[in-house]
Amino acid sequence: MGEPKFSRPRTQTPTHPWKQARIDEEHDLKERFGLKKVGGMREIWREKSSLRRHRNQAMKLIGRVDSSEGHYAKEKEQLLGSLTRKGLLQSGADIGDVLEINVEHMLSRRLQSVVYYKGLAPSMRAARNLIVHGHICIGEQRMTVPGYHVLKEEEDSLQYSQNSPFADPEHPFRKDLETMRFQEEEEGEEVEESDGSSDESGSSNDKEEK
Repeated sequence: MGEPKFSRPRTQTPTHPWKQARIDEEHDLKERFGLKKVGGMREIWREKSSLRRHRNQAMKLIGRVDSSEGHYAKEKEQLLGSLTRKGLLQSGADIGDVLEINVEHMLSRRLQSVVYYKGLAPSMRAARNLIVHGHICIGEQRMTVPGYHVLKEEEDSLQYSQNSPFADPEHPFRKDLETMRFQEEEEGEEVEESDGSSDESGSSNDKEEK
């Protein structure tokens, strides 16, 4: 028997855990994308780790003089093809475009986000609940993992599960869906306006004190 092998963790945690700017940014992402209230930061770190791997691979290929032929050309083609299928790049993108991908692009390709963007849920958190409780499927495959990355070719087959009561267009949830989405968006805009006004009042108070 060979030596037992242990898989390495693929999620890198922040090197400095108490940077306020990063904490504020991650809290904002957690609210906007409806991530878990407990453990949501780890979901963000997981996406950042994946993004870091893509960028490192792209920078390695950009730095190679001979990347237009042989093994490196094939590796570049595979990377671009993979990111295009995942919906992170447009078809015909160049290797330099990989460096333009950010964590928001990664989070927007999660199943939870795509369900919301397709209008199947009134909010990001509602989309998460629909997925966890088995109301969403891709094709005939029921999906229960909110963090699954939806491929571009899978978007058209994303729908309510046939066994879900929400598959019925006459279900009250379906009829009230547009109204609920509108109310959710209005509440989000009001929160943004209040945050902006509080920032302005805070800055004016600082000026008066000076």
